[in-house]
Amino acid sequence: MTDLDAVLAPWRERWRLDPDGEAFTTPSSVLQLVRHRGEPLFLKVATAEEERAGGTVIAWWSGDGAAAVIEADADAVLLERATGARDLGQVSRSGAAGDDEATRILCRAGRRLHAAGTGPRPDGLFDLRRWFRDLLQRGDAAGDDLFAVAARVAEELLRHPDGDVVLHGDLHHGNVLDFGPRGWLAIDPKPLHGDPGFDVANILCNPDAATVLAPGRLERAVAVIAAETGLRTDRVLRWALAWGALSTVWAEQDGTASTSAAGVAQQARTLLRL
Repeated sequence: MTDLDAVLAPWRERWRLDPDGEAFTTPSSVLQLVRHRGEPLFLKVATAEEERAGGTVIAWWSGDGAAAVIEADADAVLLERATGARDLGQVSRSGAAGDDEATRILCRAGRRLHAAGTGPRPDGLFDLRRWFRDLLQRGDAAGDDLFAVAARVAEELLRHPDGDVVLHGDLHHGNVLDFGPRGWLAIDPKPLHGDPGFDVANILCNPDAATVLAPGRLERAVAVIAAETGLRTDRVLRWALAWGALSTVWAEQDGTASTSAAGVAQQARTLLRL
């Protein structure tokens, strides 16, 4: 057996699953398309604590706005699989009207998730202050560079939240999928809670740099988000600035580029006149 297969095989045997594709990895999981008595499913085994906690979140939603969890135990979850033909990234890239429609779909997905879930919240949730700590530490020094300004904006948002909900934490075009008759449903949440406005920010940084940095796109998308959520446009821009700067900090730490997030953060700062 390969190393990946060694991770997945016990769960396939336990839940009587047949492989339906090659196993693959992400930085936090080992995954495989599988079938159970012909039904297409998705097997995911977490290899990082954050991913394990995210699994408790998607199970807590009980299929309301998110992929349904068929089985779950320890590090493993077995999920219903998205088999619809539509792709939000492609919808967004089809032109301004398509991009606006994708933004609306993502906003509605987020609002549905914020209202879902029953009973006590899942264990292991992080608050947003912990999530933003790298930006807050980076922006501690007085100054007017992007990170200092974004840290001050993030601090203000965190001090004065508009509510406290279980968040998706990574709401973007690749994490809301077409589940056919069940519609657009979310996958891969982060274990976060806090201001519901946070979940709109990543929409503005996706699906790709060409889309998000196109002239007028930020202003147009912010207007759509404000109409869908009831958020003030300046608050949407503040979340975009804070999240874009945090994503840029993380990218620098990883030694990777963050053109989309950095560009959105800069544009948001300009529009806010900060």
